[in-house]
Amino acid sequence: MYLLEIEPLDLGEDVKAIGCELAEADEHREPVRGIEAARIWSRVLIATAATEPWALDFFSHADRVQDYCRNHQIAFREANQRSIVIPAPPLGVLESLFERFQGETFGARAGGVLAIEGGADSALEGELARRGADAYHAAFSNYYFCAVCGFEDASLILLSEKLWASEVIRRVRPVMEGFDVEVRLPS
Repeated sequence: MYLLEIEPLDLGEDVKAIGCELAEADEHREPVRGIEAARIWSRVLIATAATEPWALDFFSHADRVQDYCRNHQIAFREANQRSIVIPAPPLGVLESLFERFQGETFGARAGGVLAIEGGADSALEGELARRGADAYHAAFSNYYFCAVCGFEDASLILLSEKLWASEVIRRVRPVMEGFDVEVRLPS
């Protein structure tokens, strides 16, 4: 059995954030990794985005991500030399991406400029290449959410002015049916 704890985070006055943590439901609370974690996180991300257009942002090891995408025929956009954008991959593809790159920190975003034809945000994508996930701090209010995926540590941090922890829980619970996962606020 696993626990997916979703709670508001205090990252400062200018940032509204929600933390999601996936751990084993025993006294050790080890982070969940591997294919099972990839299957869970992929559903969490899709459910959280709901009807908003969304994409993954890879801002390190771009050459490995490009090679993987080419070898697996996954559509991507090279935003710049160090930033790759993968627009809303289907569930099976998302699971394989999460499993393959779970040791990396990467991002996701939904809504905002992604709803416009082409969906490029050259300012943010340039900052992602330069500063990594820290670039979301200045841009998250322009999106439905920006997310920092740290699956090596079994965490997902959502930056959003439009979402609350209770709403994320409401969206995620139904997609966890069939998984041995309890979705809750931490006690």
